Amino acid sequence: MTLDKNWYTEKWQGQGAAISLRVTDKIHDEQTDYQRIEIYETESFGRLMTLDGLVMVTDRDNFIYHEMMTHPAILTHPSPKKVLIIGGGDCGALKEVLKHKNVVQADQVELDEGVTRTSEKYFPDLCSSNKDPRARLIFDDGIKWVQQSKASSYDVIIIDSTDPVGPAAGLFEHEFYRACYDTLTNDGILIAQSESPLFHDALIKSIRQNMNNARFQALATLLFPQCTYPSGWWSATLASKGYINKPRTCDVETRYYSSDIHVSAQILPPFLRQKLK
Repeated sequence: MTLDKNWYTEKWQGQGAAISLRVTDKIHDEQTDYQRIEIYETESFGRLMTLDGLVMVTDRDNFIYHEMMTHPAILTHPSPKKVLIIGGGDCGALKEVLKHKNVVQADQVELDEGVTRTSEKYFPDLCSSNKDPRARLIFDDGIKWVQQSKASSYDVIIIDSTDPVGPAAGLFEHEFYRACYDTLTNDGILIAQSESPLFHDALIKSIRQNMNNARFQALATLLFPQCTYPSGWWSATLASKGYINKPRTCDVETRYYSSDIHVSAQILPPFLRQKLK
């Protein structure tokens, strides 16, 4: 990350490309036990949060990511009651999950409490459901939490993680997905952010192989735009213990997600289908 003449620039490692956002002010800078959290005011994307110099969330486009990380999984499950979010410290995924009235408990397990407390201050809309009585904010290691959970504890698990480096690396491995499999109920659904289909196709293939090896029976990788993430094109991979059913009708307010988007997002372009064979 560089900041030059009021432009925040994140260089996309190994890609010979970058993204730049014009900054009008820097309003927060904090080093936690795990990472550096910085908050900027930008000219056209509202507030920007970076972790260790990498874009995590902006006011302008976060809704696409948060809706695609939550509603496909919630609406694929026949009747989800208990949901686990691993990571998700900005609380945007939690907000989307709790739009569904059939959810009776949503546990968010985030390693770095600083991300959530900073989000509550600077991204209050994302955190507007934090006081919902169905929400539990837990600041702990997500891998350990899943390993120590009882079998069949959750209907849906959402892995809203950072890139697969440092503490987050274990969230992409076979052993973790197997622990998730055991923690899910019989109709359980797992969804994990799976990076850029253009830049990280090998990682997507590895994620799918690890999910298969963890005994998940059906997989679907969903593609969607995310202009502030590397390549501007992102993915989430959904895994089911049984069949991936047609999604139930969405009866909550959304800005990007719809039943048609849900179906079309699963259509992979030929180059990606070939690489994921």
